[in-house]
Amino acid sequence: MSGTESMRVGDRGRVVLPAAMRERRNWAEGTTLIAIETKRGVILTTRAELERLVREQLAGTDVVAALLEERRASSVREDNA
Repeated sequence: MSGTESMRVGDRGRVVLPAAMRERRNWAEGTTLIAIETKRGVILTTRAELERLVREQLAGTDVVAALLEERRASSVREDNA
C-alpha cells in the first residue's frame, strides 16, 4: 500500500480521490464510503472494511460480559448515591 495522497476540497465540499488510491482500495464508481471522524483525523472506509476492523479490535473480548459489568457497577454507584 502506498502512502500519502494530496486532495483538495472543492465546491460543495467534494473531494476527488486519486485514481491510484481508488484502484489500490478496489473502490469502483458508486462505492459507498463511510467517513469516521476521530481525534486524530478522518478515516475513510467501506462498510465491509469497517466491519472487519471492528471484528479485529473486538476479537477475544467478551462484549456482553463487559457491558454487564459496566451496568452492574453503574447500578451500585446509583444505589450508593
